[in-house]
Amino acid sequence: MKSQDSHVLRIGSWRVDPALDEISRDGTTVKLEPRTMGLLLCLAEHAGEVVSVEELLAQVWKDVIVTPNSVYHAVAALRRVLGDSTKEPTYIANILRRGYRLVAPVAPWEDLPARTHLELPAIPEAESPSQQAPANTVSASRILWFVFALLIPLALVLTYLYFARSLPHKVMLVVLPFQNLSGDAGQDYFSDGMTEELITQLGSLDPKRLGVIARTSSMHYKGSHEDVHDIARELGVSYLLEGSVRGSHQRVRVTAQLIASNDQTHLWAESFDRDSSDVLRLQGEVARAIADKIQLTLSEQTTARLIRTPSLDPQAHEAYLQGLQGENLRTQQGSEQAIAEFTRAIALEPMYADAYAALARTYSLGTVVGLGTSAQMWRRAGDAAAKALQIDDSVASAHTTMGFVHAHTDYDWRAAEREFHRGIELNPSDAWAHFFYSNSFLSPFGRHDEAIAEVKTAIQLDPISPPIDSFLGRTYLWARRYADALAQFQKCIQRFPNFPINHVRLAHLFTYIGRFEDAIAEETKARMLSGEDVRAALNQEDALRAAYAARGERGYWEKTLEFAQVGSNQTGAAEPEGYGTSYGMAILYARLGDKDRALDSLERAFTERELPMTEIGVEPALDPLRTDVRFQSLLRRVGLTR
Repeated sequence: MKSQDSHVLRIGSWRVDPALDEISRDGTTVKLEPRTMGLLLCLAEHAGEVVSVEELLAQVWKDVIVTPNSVYHAVAALRRVLGDSTKEPTYIANILRRGYRLVAPVAPWEDLPARTHLELPAIPEAESPSQQAPANTVSASRILWFVFALLIPLALVLTYLYFARSLPHKVMLVVLPFQNLSGDAGQDYFSDGMTEELITQLGSLDPKRLGVIARTSSMHYKGSHEDVHDIARELGVSYLLEGSVRGSHQRVRVTAQLIASNDQTHLWAESFDRDSSDVLRLQGEVARAIADKIQLTLSEQTTARLIRTPSLDPQAHEAYLQGLQGENLRTQQGSEQAIAEFTRAIALEPMYADAYAALARTYSLGTVVGLGTSAQMWRRAGDAAAKALQIDDSVASAHTTMGFVHAHTDYDWRAAEREFHRGIELNPSDAWAHFFYSNSFLSPFGRHDEAIAEVKTAIQLDPISPPIDSFLGRTYLWARRYADALAQFQKCIQRFPNFPINHVRLAHLFTYIGRFEDAIAEETKARMLSGEDVRAALNQEDALRAAYAARGERGYWEKTLEFAQVGSNQTGAAEPEGYGTSYGMAILYARLGDKDRALDSLERAFTERELPMTEIGVEPALDPLRTDVRFQSLLRRVGLTR
């Protein structure tokens, strides 16, 4: 319908007087700001239709320059006045990513006829005491005790509610992948990298009040058209940050908006246009704005860090973002690209602490992707992490990497624990910090309940991460909780059916519970999912089944040892958690009852500083070796016993 500002309207149950900027109902009158009234009239003019944010800006704020944030605040204020519900609106409905629609009926106001006067019966006067019938009386003291007994629990409840409101409540936020508006898909590394940097930035703002979903789970929604409400439900978040990036060598433009998940209202939106050298300052501005909107309490140190961000060579920043792209591939080629780009960023910007920290992370997992020997990778990782901390001691991931290096290189467990704690303290939203603290410190010492809790925290922060989800099963296995391990591996298969290493871990578990036929099937799936030739994988499966049928469990282990030896000789490397390493050979020899060769293999693994040597205290396959003096010596040298 069309309305004029001078006409009095009925909108729902409210009387709306535009000339006075007033609305009234049931004897209550509320004065509206002129633009809030203009917003209401604009929606009323298009009642039942969706009105975009752009159209509202053009009609209501046509004489001023403002951001969409003004619309979001005005709608929120109007809803509060009208007593509207965002979940079940009776006045203003939010049409996700399209705009707003007035759903209440709109009509010209017609005064209601005067109410009929109702005669109420007279209230009889109270009778005098002499007229009242005698009754059993209760003593005043007993009445007081009765009232007192009622008030005590009420007071306790009210006290609890008062203090409960004042306790910090941790909320979760996800940074959805920022859109690349350059028109060049080759520039995705820039928008993806900015997303990751903001995740790290926000994760360290207010550890007691805010948790941030990790990059792996965030990037799952790249290019997705999934509804914001569904994403929030899947990730368990209260807020979503989404936006877009357009970058060049000279300028970078970022548009961001913060959305509340419960009703999809836009709490804040802003556009930033900065010189490319000020990109870190731009990120700090976004972080401070979000902290303000969700009422975080920032420490003086955090506030100073966000404000006093240094300028950065744009080419160094681009190299860093390209390095992140390679690092996140978790492949040998991707890791090589990452090392080259991080090194280039450091050459351009020698005091680039984040680039050193990222280089350290890449080296620390280099042996897993086949970049080199453990000794080489640990040394380079430690050097890069130390340099990062020398430049900036507040880089959380550098502390976590140092903890990883201390645990696996020199078995300095006190230093490892200190660094893991510091990394988590600086950024409690870093899922990998919790993950590595669990498997590189807590599990090796048999602190299984704590280890399981840390992996679960990592899963909460990164719920769509196959490696972390699967590793919970392995953590259960080390705790000898085989039923829980089986349930977790099977759950991971349902969620991530094509994740090869989960099938490897499930196969290992099946051997512990005597289900060798199932173990063979899972091993075959793992090889095929890893890209192995289908015919070769099936031939190996047939050979294992034949060996198991002929000689039982021993036949299975003998054939597995044969394949591990051939595979290691052909490739010079082994699949992660496979049997082709010295540590893997030790497990096979132990399963075959050959203690001497098992211990010899463990000695080689110790000398080579193989990654899983820290697991010897909890690995079930090594149980037959535990009473041997050589094994006890290894435990002492690894630092797991005194």
